[in-house]
Amino acid sequence: MFNNKSTLITGGTGSFGKRFIRMMLERYKPKRLIVFSRDELKQYEMQQEYNAPCMRYFLGDVRDGERLKQAMRGVDYVVHAAALKQVPAAEYNPMECVKTNINGAENVIKAAIDNNVAKVVALSTDKAANPINLYGATKLVSDKLFVSANNIVGGQDTHFAVVRYGNVVGSRGSVVPFFKKLVEQGTSEIPITDMRMTRFWITLPQGVEFVLKAFQRMQGGEIFVPKIPSSRISDLAEAIAPGVPIKVIGIRPGEKLHETMCPADDSHLTIEFADHFVIRPSIVFSAPVGYAENRLGEKGQPVAQGFEYNSGSNHHFLTVQELRGLI
Repeated sequence: MFNNKSTLITGGTGSFGKRFIRMMLERYKPKRLIVFSRDELKQYEMQQEYNAPCMRYFLGDVRDGERLKQAMRGVDYVVHAAALKQVPAAEYNPMECVKTNINGAENVIKAAIDNNVAKVVALSTDKAANPINLYGATKLVSDKLFVSANNIVGGQDTHFAVVRYGNVVGSRGSVVPFFKKLVEQGTSEIPITDMRMTRFWITLPQGVEFVLKAFQRMQGGEIFVPKIPSSRISDLAEAIAPGVPIKVIGIRPGEKLHETMCPADDSHLTIEFADHFVIRPSIVFSAPVGYAENRLGEKGQPVAQGFEYNSGSNHHFLTVQELRGLI
C-alpha cells in the first residue's frame, strides 16, 4: 500500500523515525518519504545515511500549524511520532509538554484534513492509560483528539488511528542505554527506583512493524495495542550488569510501579485479536464501524469485563537470559 505513495513522519529524526524510514526504503518504492522535525543538525546527519531520491526533509515544529499544512501537501499517509517524552522533564515544564503533545496533535489533525490525507497513525504510550504524570495525561488527550477526529471529517475519506505500546528497547533516553553507559564507565552500582517495578518492552523493528500493520488494519478510531512481554527492572539490571550491586533510589516524579495499556475501565471497549488488542472509541461515529473484524479480515473477541492489560500481571515475563538476547 505504500508503493508510489507519499508518507510523512513527524519527529522523523528520532529512534523510531530512523527505523521507520529504513524499513520503508527496504520494503517499498515510495513516491516521497518526508521527514518533518525541528532539529537541523539531526536532519543533516540523517541525510548522510538516508539520501534516496524519494527522501524529503522539512524543518518545522508540530506547534506550527501552517508549516505542517505546507509539508502535508500531496501526502497520502502520516505517522505522528513527534512528542516531548521525558516524564520528569514534563513534570518540570508542563506547558511545553502541552504545546507539543496536545496543541501539536491538533495541528497534525487539521493539516491532515485540510490536505485530504488518507490515513494518519499517531504513536502513543502505555503512560496514556490511567495517567498519573503530565506526559501520560497529554498523550491521553492526544489519543482522544485523534480518535474523535474521525467524527469531524464529514464525508471526507480521511481516517485516524492510534498505536499504543510500552518501552522501546534501546531508544534514546531509555533505561537500557543508560545502564549500558554506567557499565562502560565502570560503575560500582546500578540505580533502580523500586525493585518491584515492571515495564512492557518492544524492539524498534517490532514497533515499526506494528505501525505498518496498523495502516493496513485500521478503519478509523482504533487504539491498537500489541501483545508484548514485560520484565522486572531488577532483571534488566542483572541482564546488562551481572553481579553489579543495585542501589534503590526511589520513584522519580510521575513514575509508576507498573504500566497499563488496556485499562479495566475500558474493558467494555476492548477487543482481543491473535497478536494485539483494539480499544474501540467510546463515542459513536456518524458512520458506525464494526471493529471486531479489521480490514485484513482478522477477527477478534470482546475481553471479559474488568480485564486489564498490565505490565505487572502480564502472563509473558522475559527472563534475564531472554533480556540479554533482546538487548
